[in-house]
Amino acid sequence: MEDFSTSTADVVPVIGLTGGLGSGKTTVGQIFESLGIPRWDADAAGHAVYRHHADLRQRVLDRFGKDLAVMEAGTCVDIHRALLAQRVFQDPEGLAALNQWVHPLIRSAFKSWILTLSPSPYVIREAAILFESGSDVGCSQVITVSAPSALRIERAMQRSGWTQEKAVQRMQHQWSDTQREERAQHRIDNGLDDLLIPQVMAIHAKLMKWFQ
Repeated sequence: MEDFSTSTADVVPVIGLTGGLGSGKTTVGQIFESLGIPRWDADAAGHAVYRHHADLRQRVLDRFGKDLAVMEAGTCVDIHRALLAQRVFQDPEGLAALNQWVHPLIRSAFKSWILTLSPSPYVIREAAILFESGSDVGCSQVITVSAPSALRIERAMQRSGWTQEKAVQRMQHQWSDTQREERAQHRIDNGLDDLLIPQVMAIHAKLMKWFQ
């Protein structure tokens, strides 16, 4: 396996934050951010990486189709990510190749980001596929956000306008809540009757005690 570890743990502890589609991990990350904890959104970085790397765009166009190009003034400046997702999720070999191209660039961007921060007791590294990508190796601890599958599907459909079939297909390419919970040190429940803020505050208090 490729080494996903970084030297960032020597600078500041990195706390991984993960959760499957529709789990609410981004909301949890925003709560940590409101407490003054810097948050890195790997999913957002994954979107931006196509704009920043022309060689990656060319690889994608060569492998998955020239019609994925987003053009400006006759030049490809981005990739049509929704169309790309439709293709790679039906192409396991293509998805594996894409991950091999993208994940190292995201890791590099994370290393650059963390070195720009002011002193902090810890930082949050948020990623839907934290474990699947191996990025948990560089984390001191991991928090996973869990919710019932039916609720996660409903949230994904409402948020993205997807069909149930598409939401289920996306979920099948991620680890299950059970798999994530077996590897994580902390779990946050985000069902209909669960309160997020008290759970986040309890974990934050523990982390502050450990890292200060």
